[in-house]
Amino acid sequence: MRRLLSGVALLALAGCGVPPHVAQKPVIESPTTQGAFREGDALQQTGAVSRDDLPARWWHLYDDPVLDGLEEQALAANIDLRVAQASLTRARAVSAAAEGQREPDFAASFGVQRARLSGESYLLEEPIPVATLGSASASMSYQIDLFGRIKHSIEAARADEEATQATIGAVKVTLAADVARAYITICGANEDRELAEHALELQGRALDVAKRLQAAGRGSALEVTAGQGRYEQLRALVPVQKARAQAALYRLAYLMGRTPTEYPREAESCNAIPQLKDPLPVGDGAALLRRRPDVRMAERRLAGATARIDVATAELYPTVGIGLSGGSLGFLKDLGQAAANTWSAGGLIRWNIPNAASRAKVRAAGADADAALARFDGVVLGALRETETALNAYAQDRDRAVAIVAAREAADKSADEAARLRAAGRAPLLADIGGRQGALGAKASELSAREGLAHDQVNLFLALGGGW
Repeated sequence: MRRLLSGVALLALAGCGVPPHVAQKPVIESPTTQGAFREGDALQQTGAVSRDDLPARWWHLYDDPVLDGLEEQALAANIDLRVAQASLTRARAVSAAAEGQREPDFAASFGVQRARLSGESYLLEEPIPVATLGSASASMSYQIDLFGRIKHSIEAARADEEATQATIGAVKVTLAADVARAYITICGANEDRELAEHALELQGRALDVAKRLQAAGRGSALEVTAGQGRYEQLRALVPVQKARAQAALYRLAYLMGRTPTEYPREAESCNAIPQLKDPLPVGDGAALLRRRPDVRMAERRLAGATARIDVATAELYPTVGIGLSGGSLGFLKDLGQAAANTWSAGGLIRWNIPNAASRAKVRAAGADADAALARFDGVVLGALRETETALNAYAQDRDRAVAIVAAREAADKSADEAARLRAAGRAPLLADIGGRQGALGAKASELSAREGLAHDQVNLFLALGGGW
């Protein structure tokens, strides 16, 4: 039964059935894992997402050449990717070594020595004269894989190699999301800094008005002090946003395999958060599980674990091999002569009779496969949970953003009304400035909501497993 488990996962990924005699079916075979996302249906009705499959290079959906360039540079030079690639090279070498067990083994030797052999070893009473002796030999042996030990060892090694290859995909998925997050942070911080500078300018004008009113005896020192405090609070926001943008630039440099002084200059001037032009494509559960590299990795680990059950089982049976050898042994001057030549051909059966320890190894391999299946199920459930959670967060933040946009529009309208009243001489200058400050505060809230939505999108792309 356990031998079927490695095939079970692949059959499930392809949408096929599992033989009915398998007692425990993987979670991936449940119909609820293959269908549409629960949270996605509601979002699809609003036009925010679509059932289209996610493209491999999802960042192209933002139509931002700078972001495209940053992603490609990071994928070409990231340190974590280099480590993962080295691990894959090693895994391929291990697979090649396992496949080499199918090939015949060849050996050759040649030796010369000056020696005197023991006469008594040849049942002689007199000593044997000192002589120059030589030996030359060549041999070939081949193990017949009668019980599948070599075959299943190769299967296990290949499964490990494919799991390592999936690790590279997982690194790429995370890297693509990290680059996009850093870029969005830079754009949002620069946009926020510009708003803070504008708000600082308006508060400076309000403070100047308060000072003039106090000088004219129409205002109080309390109003001036309060205005000065608000001015300093706004001034403190500017360096915070500068620091946030610079930290994200240094983060980009690291992701691109560069030193901090080599951060990408093309990114530091972004002052508008990238936005999607079309609905976000999310696909369905079946597409998600085919695409996610961690699901592929867990499935390959399961395949390797089940192959090792067969390897352990084959160890209970004899090994059968055949061999050929030939050579020449004797006086150096006679090497190659008929009197010194030897040859042999034959077969060998070796069997370590199974004991309790051998059978325990089979049970241990089975337990490893059980654990691998449980981990596979956990990865599948985790992928679905992460995606549904990301979709829910995106939906809730979209609703919040709609309310914030409505508040910003109302604040803009109020500021326009205050400006018209001021122009008509029916409102003081401070009312006009206050209206503009309120509109700026609403814009800052809208900016925060837009940046949050952009990060939600990246989190969703990450959960969907795009980018490799």
